[in-house]
Amino acid sequence: MADTDDIQALTFEQALAELEGIVTKLESGQAALDDSIRLYERGALLKAHCESRLEAARLRVEKIVVGAQGTPGTEPAEFN
Repeated sequence: MADTDDIQALTFEQALAELEGIVTKLESGQAALDDSIRLYERGALLKAHCESRLEAARLRVEKIVVGAQGTPGTEPAEFN
């Protein structure tokens, strides 16, 4: 199975770029079966990492609101 430690150190952008490269390689059909399986496993881990990073970013986003007395504050953003 692919090494997850190096994936955890990647930024969202780095993981997404690597994932896109894997998709391109798999779609080309040029990789041997064992290499394709290894690439697919790494791609699945990269996808999960990207989803985790996006969820963390979503939770950090806050919207600015103005209270009843005109004082600014924040509250969690709603994404529906």
